[in-house]
This record gives sequence, structure tokens and C-alpha cells, in this order.
Amino acid sequence: MKNENTAKFLSGFAAIVGRPNVGKSTMMNAMVGEKVAIVSNRPQTTRNRIMGVATDKDWQIVFLDTPGLHKPRTRLGEYMVKSVQDAMDGIDVLLVLVDANEIGPQDRAIVEEMSARKVKKILVLNKTDIVEEARLMAAIQSFAEAGYDAIVPISARTGKGVDELKKLIVSYLPEGPKYFPDDMMTDQPERQICAEIIREKALLHLREEVPHGIGVEMMAMNKESDDFMEIHATIYCERDAHKGIIIGRHGAMLQQIGTEARADIEALLGMHVNLKLWVKVRPDWRNRMDDLRTLGYDNK
Repeated sequence: MKNENTAKFLSGFAAIVGRPNVGKSTMMNAMVGEKVAIVSNRPQTTRNRIMGVATDKDWQIVFLDTPGLHKPRTRLGEYMVKSVQDAMDGIDVLLVLVDANEIGPQDRAIVEEMSARKVKKILVLNKTDIVEEARLMAAIQSFAEAGYDAIVPISARTGKGVDELKKLIVSYLPEGPKYFPDDMMTDQPERQICAEIIREKALLHLREEVPHGIGVEMMAMNKESDDFMEIHATIYCERDAHKGIIIGRHGAMLQQIGTEARADIEALLGMHVNLKLWVKVRPDWRNRMDDLRTLGYDNK
């Protein structure tokens, strides 16, 4: 006999969109409870659509973190913008993220454009930990007629408001299956995560235009024993001058990037790692389809 008290399981997909550098990846990491997307203060840190999964006994949210919406100037940029559009196909909830401390014309244009989407929409005002209360209230009021189902202020960095936002998303989910196992938090293969960790450390330490022209290719991941892995990776840049900056004086910059990346990769894999990095120049790789495919940027 069917148990009438059996709770329905709710599940669905939630895409996170917004301009570059508003905290989309930080928010998804906070929602999932683990670092599944790299973060930095550099615009366009996220280049691929990244999936993060949050699961509870009665529900599962599949978050889709997307590259920042921008006007593309390279084929890589075109790939990133297409990744955003693809992520919004078949979703149940759309999360439009703005930086509450810095709301500009681009943010308002995105908010207006996304308001036409025929899906549950939540406007999320992030970085409230650095915004005065009066200014935040004014921002919320300015979007009151934007056509969203809810406006939610949060701080992805501190976690304030994140649980409330998660509960709201769950309330919008349809009844559905558990798409992924309880212990699965992302669909990214280990090779891709390791490449992104290396790129993250480069983004943290490199300046000016250098970070935008960096790509990472995993050359080898060889498990030598149960608790030791040998990893080789190449960092690509577009100019000889950038290669020298990445390597640094007497190799100091490359060593720092490698040391910090190795620590995170060891934590990810749960074993000791010997990480070897090389730097090579590939002029204009962001506009070359073969190079984009090699580095994992392929819309197919």
C-alpha cells in the first residue's frame, strides 16, 4: 500500500548569470558547500559552464555557473557567451546576480534582458557585506518593477542570506528525480579541475593583461602509487614577454604558482603530488579553434 505521507522529491536546474566579476562562482561554491569553481578578482575568471550540485534528503539543485556576460572580442569570448546561452536552456530557475556595491548600466541592461525569460527568476544582490544599508534598500527599490519573482540580498563571501536564497530556490523546483548521487558535487573531470586550479593561482599573482591570455593544458596525470601522482601541465600565453613574466625572476613566479596549485590539487586528490609546469607561447590562441579545442573550450 502506498504511503500517503511520503514526501515528494524536488529537483531542478538553476543557472547563475550576470556580468563579469559579480561573484557568481563564489555564490555557487557557497550554495554547494565546496569549492567547485575557481575564483579570483579578475573579470572572466570562469570560461566554461560549471556545474555544482547541492543535495538534501528532499531536494537536489543543479547549479550552472556561467562566464560573465560581455561583448566578445575573441573566439574564446564568443565561446564563453554561447556557454551562457546554452546554460539557460531547460532550466527551472534563473538567478541574475548583480554587485550591490557597483550597479551600472551593464547590470541594468542584463536585468532587463533576462526579465523576459519565461522561467522563475530571482534577482540576487551580492556583496551586501560591503554596502551601507540605505544604499542597499535604494538598490532593491530601484529593481522593484523589474519583473522578477523575488529580489534577494546576500553576501556570498560571508554566507549571509545564502541559506534563505537556497530555500527560495527549492520552493520553485518541480517534483523530479535525483539527477546525481548524494556525494557528487560537480561534473568536472579531475583533469579539468586541476587545470583550473593552476589557472586560478596564475590569476591570483599575474597582473595587467597577462591573465586574460593564459590557458592550461594537462599533459599527463600518472598515478605512480596509491598515495602519489605525477602531474605535468603546460601554461600557454600569447606573447614572449608574457612568458617571461609568468616564469619570473629565476623562475620564482612559476614556482609560486606551482607550489600553491600543488597544495590545492593534493587536497582535491587526497594524495601527494609532484607537479611540473612548463610555459609555452601560442600567439593568438584565443582566436584559433584548434587551440581552443585543445584547451577544452569547444561548443561542438
